[in-house]
Parts: sequence; C-alpha cells; structure tokens
Amino acid sequence: MAQSLELLLIQFLMPDNDARRQAEEQIKRLAKDPQVVPALVQHLRTAKTPNVRQLAAVLLRKKITGHWSKLSPQLKHLVKQSLIESITVEHSSLTETIGSTFRPHFTDLKTLLLKCLQDETSNRVRVAALKAVGSFLECIGDGDEVVKFREFIPSILNVSRQCLAIGEEDVAVIAFEIFDELIESRTPLLGDSVKSIVQFSLEVCSNQNLEPSTRHQALQIISWLAKYKSNSLKKHKLVNPILQVMCPLLAQSTSGDEDDDLSPDRAAAEVIDTIAVNIPKHILPPVFEFASVSSQNSNPKFREASVTALGVISEGCSHLMKDKLEPALHIVLVALRDQEQMVRGAASFALGQFAEHLQPEITAYYGSVLPCILNALEDASDEVKEKSYYALAAFCENMGEEIHPFLDPLMNKLLASLQSSSRNLQETCMSAIGSVAAAAEQAFMPYAERVLELMKTFMVLTSDEDLRSRARATELVGIVAMSVGRTRMEPILSPYVEAAISGFGLEFSELREYTHGFFSNVAEILDDGFIKYLPHVVPLAFASCNLDDGSAVDIEDSDDDNMGGIGDVSSDDEAHDEPRVRNISIRTGVLDEKAAATQALGLFALHTKGSYSQYLEESLRIMVKHSGYFHEDVRLQAVIALQHILTAAQAIFQSHAQEGSDKIREILDTVMNIYIKTMTGDDDKEVVAHACTSTADIIKECGYVAVEKYVPQIVDATLVLLRKEAPCQQIGSDSEIDDDEAEHDEVLMDAVSDLLPAFAKAMGSHYAPIFSKLFEPLMKFAKASHPPQDRTMVVACLAEVAQNMGAPIASYVDRIMPLVLEELLSSEATNRRNAAFCVGELCKNGGEPTLKYYGDILRTIYPLFGESEPDDAVSDNAAGAIARMIMVHPESIPLNQVLPVFLKVLPLKEDHEESVAVYGCVCTLVLSSNPQVLALVPDLVRLFAEVAVSPSETAEVKAQIGRAFSHLITLYGQQIQPILSNLSPQHANALSALSTAS
Repeated sequence: MAQSLELLLIQFLMPDNDARRQAEEQIKRLAKDPQVVPALVQHLRTAKTPNVRQLAAVLLRKKITGHWSKLSPQLKHLVKQSLIESITVEHSSLTETIGSTFRPHFTDLKTLLLKCLQDETSNRVRVAALKAVGSFLECIGDGDEVVKFREFIPSILNVSRQCLAIGEEDVAVIAFEIFDELIESRTPLLGDSVKSIVQFSLEVCSNQNLEPSTRHQALQIISWLAKYKSNSLKKHKLVNPILQVMCPLLAQSTSGDEDDDLSPDRAAAEVIDTIAVNIPKHILPPVFEFASVSSQNSNPKFREASVTALGVISEGCSHLMKDKLEPALHIVLVALRDQEQMVRGAASFALGQFAEHLQPEITAYYGSVLPCILNALEDASDEVKEKSYYALAAFCENMGEEIHPFLDPLMNKLLASLQSSSRNLQETCMSAIGSVAAAAEQAFMPYAERVLELMKTFMVLTSDEDLRSRARATELVGIVAMSVGRTRMEPILSPYVEAAISGFGLEFSELREYTHGFFSNVAEILDDGFIKYLPHVVPLAFASCNLDDGSAVDIEDSDDDNMGGIGDVSSDDEAHDEPRVRNISIRTGVLDEKAAATQALGLFALHTKGSYSQYLEESLRIMVKHSGYFHEDVRLQAVIALQHILTAAQAIFQSHAQEGSDKIREILDTVMNIYIKTMTGDDDKEVVAHACTSTADIIKECGYVAVEKYVPQIVDATLVLLRKEAPCQQIGSDSEIDDDEAEHDEVLMDAVSDLLPAFAKAMGSHYAPIFSKLFEPLMKFAKASHPPQDRTMVVACLAEVAQNMGAPIASYVDRIMPLVLEELLSSEATNRRNAAFCVGELCKNGGEPTLKYYGDILRTIYPLFGESEPDDAVSDNAAGAIARMIMVHPESIPLNQVLPVFLKVLPLKEDHEESVAVYGCVCTLVLSSNPQVLALVPDLVRLFAEVAVSPSETAEVKAQIGRAFSHLITLYGQQIQPILSNLSPQHANALSALSTAS
C-alpha cells in the first residue's frame, strides 16, 4: 500500500496532465482503503522528496477531517508540521505543482493555520505557521477568500511580539512582509486591524534595542499605509498617534556604525513627508506644534528636528503652510544662527524646501531671508555651506528684479568660494550662481564675463573625479547664456560648444546629460543661428536617445480588466483606498541622459524649423518610441517634443503643395493619437498634463478643421479627466476622497481646464453642443467644499469659454453668475481677479440674462476699486469688467456714480490685456460726447497722458487715445490748456504728439 501510494503521489506531481488525472483517480480509490492513513503518515515521516511529504499532508488532513479530536497528540503535531511545511518548503516549486490543490481546502487550511498560530505548546509550530501564512497569501493572490486573511492579523501580531521578546527578530520581520503583501493587495484586507498593525509598527520602530533593519521595516509599513491606505488612517484617527512617535524619532541620534539609509531619523522624515503629501490637512497642526516647542529645546537634536519637520512637510502642506509662513520662517531663520552645526544645516535644508514649495509667497520675504543666507555662506562647516548654496539656489530661482540689490554681495561671495572651495562645494556653488543668473537676467551682465572665464577651466577637466564639476560648469554656461542673450553670447560661443562636444568622449553619462541641456539653452538663444551646429550636436542626441537601457525594467502588478472592480469585494472604507501599484521607479544616468537628449531634439526642431528637415524623420521615430518609455521623465520630454516636431514639420512642408499637406497631416495624426492615448492611459500626472496643454495649443494654432477628426476622442478623454477616472488620477492618491479632503491638483487639472477654452476659440458658437457635455463635470470643481484653487480654475475656464464661444453662454448665466459673485469676495487675489474677468465676459456675451445681475455686480465689485484692494491685477480686471458692462448696456449703468470710481484706478498697472476693453470704452464714451464722461475732463486728460508715456501700451491703444484727446480739444479748445500745464513736460509732449498723429 505504502509503495503504490508513493508512486501515485510522485505521478500526481508530474507535469503531464494525463498522468496526473490517472494518479488522481487511483488516489481517490485508495483513499477509501482503511490502510491509507498509516501509509500517508509513513510518507510524512520518511519520504525523501519534500513535495511528496507536502502532498501526503494535504491528503491526510482531508482524510481525517471530522476525526481530528481522536488523533494522538504526536500524530496531530506531525500532521500540522507537515502541512505547514507543504506551504512553506520549496514554495516556488509548490506553486507550479500543487498550489491549486489548496484552493478547495481553503477553509480547512485557514482553520488549521489559525490553530497553529495560536499553539501554546510549540514555538516551532507558531513560527512555521507564520511563514506559511505569508507563503499562502502569495499563492492565493487577490480574491474573495483572501479577505479572510484579516482574521490572521491578531495572531500574527501575537507571534511576532513573542519572537521579538526572545530575540528572534528575523522571524518577527515576516509579519511586516505579510502586512506589505496585504497593503499592496487590491482587496481591502486590513479593516479595523489597521489600528493594531500601526500600533505594533510604532512599538517596533520606537524600540532602540532592535536592529536598524527591523525598525526600518516597521517605518516602511507606516509609510505604505500613509501612501496607499490613507483613508484607513483617517477613519481610525491614526495620524496623530503616528506623528507622536515620528516627530521625536527625528531627534534620535544615529550611531556612528549605522547605515544612514536605515537611520530612524531619516526614515521618520520620509514617513512624515509621505503623510504630508497624502493627508496634508491632518498633519500641519501637530507638526507645527512639535516644531514650535522643539525649537526651544536645550537638546540640539530636537532643535534640528524642529526645522527638519517643517522642511519635509512643506511640499505636501504647501497651501496650508503659506498661512503660517511667517512663524515657520521665524523658527528656521533663528535655527540658521544656532550654535550647533547640525541645527544650522537642517535650517538651510528647510529654507531650501520652503523656497521650492512655498512660492510665490516666500519671495516676499527676500529682505530678511537673503541676508541670512549670505551669512550662512560664511559658515565654518562645509556641510552647512553646501546646504546654504542649495537654499540660495532654490530661493533665487523664483526671484526677479528683487535680487538686483543683492547681486554684488552675492556674486562676490560665490565667485570667491568658486575659486577656493573643495570640488563638492564648487559644484553646489555653480548651481547657486546659475539660479542668481536666471533671476537677474540682463542685470547679470557685469558678472557674466568673469563667470564664463572661470568655466573655461572647468570645461577642460578630464579626470574622473572632476567630471561632475565639468558637467555643472557646462550647465552654468548655458544658463548664463540665457541670461545675457544672443548678442553678447554668439561671438564668444564657439570654444564653449567645442569643449561641450569634446566631453562626449569621456564616457560620463551625467556630463552628457548636462551637455544636452547646454545645447538646448544655446538653441533657444540663437534660434536660427543654431543651424550651423546641427550636424555636430544632433547625432550626439540621437546616440543618447538610442542608448541601451541595460537592465532597467518596469514591473506593474495590475490587471486592466479588474480596474473597475476594486470596490466590489467589500463595502468598508478600505475599498476606497487606492490599490498599490508596484511601479519600480528606476533612475540611472542613462535614463536622465535620454530625457535630456529627447528634450534637446525637440528644442532643436522648434528653433531651427525648416532647416531641421534631414533630422525630422529620425527625431519623430524617437519621440514615438519614447512616448511609451517605461519612465515618466523620458515620456514627459517626448510628449513635449512631439509638438515641437509638428511645428518644424509645418515649416518644412508648408511650401510642398499637396504632398507637403499630406505629410503634415500624417505627422499630426501620429502626434494627436499619442496625445489622446496619453491622456487616457498614462499613469503620470505631469505627462498627462503636458499632453493636455499641447493638445490645447494645437487646437488653437491649427484650427478646428485640422483637428476635427480627433474632436470626439479628445472630448471623451477630457470627460474622463474631469471625472477623475484616468489612470494617472488613480495612482498614488485615494480613488475616492471626501469633498472636505479634496486638494487642488495644480499639475493636472489646470491643464485639463485649458482644453475647454481651446475648443471655444477654435469653434466659436459651434462649440455649444460639446460644452453642454463638459459643463456639469467642470462645475463639480466649483463646490464650496473644494479648495479656492479649484473654484478659480473653474471661473477662469468659464471666462475664456464665454469670451470665445459668445452668445451660447447666455443659457449658463444663471448657473455661473452666483459662483462668480461669490468669488469676487474671495480672500484670494487670484480668485477675485478671475471672477472680475469672468463677470465682464459674461456681461459682454451673455445677453439679456445678465441684466438682472447688474445691481449685484456693481455692489460686489465696488470694493475692488478701493484702497483696500492690495492687488493691482484685481483692480485692472475689475475695470475691464465695468468697461464691458458699459459697452453692452450703458443704459443699465449709473455712469455718474460709476465713472469717477472707474477712472480713479486707471491707468492699468499690471494686466495690460485689459487695455483694449478699458481704453476702448473710455474713448468710445468721449468720442460719442457722453455728458457723464465729459464732466470728468481733468481726469481724462491725466489718464490719456499716462497712457501716452506708458511703454506697456500698444501703438493701437495710443492711437485711439490720441483720437479721443483730439476730440476733447475740438470740444473745449483752449479750456484744455490749464489742465495740460499741470502735467509734466514729458507727459504733455507725449499727449500732444498723439493728438498731432491722429
């Protein structure tokens, strides 16, 4: 019996399906024999092949179901051990052979494993069961039965704690591997157990007696939960308990022999950063409180932690932190003067983070920030200096004229440092000089020659240890060239181009990457002057684009067919958490080089246009290939470059009659199909955003006829994005977020909203049927519960649609106007500005339905003309709104009350796109001899003189002003002279010149 059974067991494990079926039938017949149990037991004890022992255990458990209590303790123990072994030993082999055998016995196995996990008599059984659960979970995958694994969590935690207590950390770590598997499952597995998992993870990561790797795994679990199960953390109010542990961990010292990547302070910072990005509203108050208290702590590690915490949350909590910018900045600037180096370094890092993520508000503090950075550049510590260069680079990058008073002290320190520091500091110093040059633009001219001369010495370095500095120098020359312009750079550029080209022979990917960026900048400043360099640089870009990717791979555990069924398994809140998609993001020198080369080819095509013909076909082939590249950085550059390739193609083929038109249509078809596919299929928001922006540009530039065949697909794609159903909106964020938790998606939704006015501009009133499909999905972003940025995005979009679609907007006035009136009262200047613009366009094109709102509009918009309005652009747009209202329905405006207020805020100060409407209205009233406007002649003359000398106004506007002023002279003659005498000679002469010219 035993021998025949063993042969059948072996036969059952063979890959031949017919042999397996025959063995299965014979095993079923043998199972009725009373001697089968002893035979199976014998195989459990003696079989040399693990798979035979495993299969014998499964069959034995099935045979003795219902008789378990009658077995001896020894036999029970043997069956348990063998069955657990059947799941854990040689797992890969098992999955291929008898993994499917487990499914019919899932209930029995689940019960057995639970009993084994709770077995108080044998630690070995508990440990084996813990391993078995992990292996079995992998084998089962997603499905209804896997939800039942949440029943294992309490026992898993119990076994893990017992193992930690006796020093078996390697076994306890298996629990984190199991939790990792549960988190990444599409099925909502954690339920209420998420509280227990978080508590256990916090216990482990706080225990300084455990190995760094063990603590790090615990921290990683919390990070995954924050990223992929944030709804669960919010539902169970776990954010505060997590932060109460994470924030103090930031202050935990790292032992000298500890791996930095595993250090608790660094891992805790990553967890806090992840929570800030995914649950920003829940993190700012406790972190800010920790930072405020810790900044006063006598322990320097806590002072360091206070500014580190503020720095790491500045990206995720950017909108919220702007309201606390002043007190947060105070903490950081005080820390920048701390006696301890570690605190000053952390403060420099935090300041750099603020400069990156809290724009544009932080730029207003340049008066207090830049002197502090200047002082930090003199720090005794190279580490503090390096981080200060980073802070300076980040801060200056978004400055403009404000940097001019600081140029001398900044450049004196930077140039001195550049010549006397270590290579590492020289590199960060060059990065800072680049940011200063970009901000200063033409004002950088006095420093350009010295910087460029210094860069020559770096751009000829050939030692391996110097190539990174050479790369930075090459980048800096390109930035300086952008600042000083073509006239200054073109005569001296050749040696820099030659040095850059020679760097390609040094086999250093980062140098090639930065050199492609240098060529991109040179192409941008030279425009057609770059044509002579094309034969030298385009082949280099082709070579980089065609580099072998090596082992770079992209792994994604997702099944497109199941994307819509995530919530069908369970009704608990976890069903609304985003499944973890296992994208392995790989950054290599080759990848970055490809991205830079792809960008360069697009810019070469854009700036040389018709002269790019011999490179067009290969460039297009590369862009098509790279638009589907595994890494988003390369896809992004390809998506951007495709539009430039199309622009070049239009210039190349526009004079080629029918053949040329066919070629342009062929390329347009390629580009549009890629953009549409990207909008609805790509999983990266920035890539999708640029596809939307480029599509909108093409619609506006090429016109409706050119894109007509793609309109239905573009509209469908726009609807998918407005409904937040696209893949890029499902990854890395909750698939279903409560309105009060919604955050403005600046990267993506602003780009999506560009598509609606693009259609309106191309189609005019014919856009109405399409707009009717898009209107309701768009208006969902205007709910009061949505952030201000969402609402102003909607209002700005509607304003442009009204402007370009014209009369059909009338049917939407009653839906839109209440929103716009409310936005006129917003505390955000951008919202008020867009609302004022929208009011004007609605009144201009909305017809009779707008008249009933005139009184409400005038009352609501009035404060925007007063001294209490701090933003000039808001007042300019308010003036534009009133101008449009007057032009369409002057009889509905009390001009005697409105005009004095209206003229008082003129001339326009910032938004000169309103000039045509505003000055057109004023001139129309004057030329029609409107009595209300003629009563304000002194104000009119003052206004006309200001416009006459303004460098910001067009010749057409000034000519119109000249005609209106001439009309005033015709009406009043010499009575105008005393008013002119009150003007400065410059103003009076400019106005007289306009009058004469008209």
